[in-house]
Amino acid sequence: MLFRKKIPRSCTYCANGTQIDEDQILCIKRGVVAETDKCRKFKYDPCKRIPSKPKALDFSKYNEHDFSL
Repeated sequence: MLFRKKIPRSCTYCANGTQIDEDQILCIKRGVVAETDKCRKFKYDPCKRIPSKPKALDFSKYNEHDFSL
């Protein structure tokens, strides 16, 4: 869901911010802020958002016969 309509505001994936280190963002509007900060000037940048990894598939319910032709 990279392009949802309702994105929770966070400086981590704002177009106005640049990552300095693990937990600090350099914001054009507010200076150095924590990555959990948010403000009214939030502008979503989908290229900064890292999607969560998909769940691993569980093949334990299948046997060898299911995979043969």
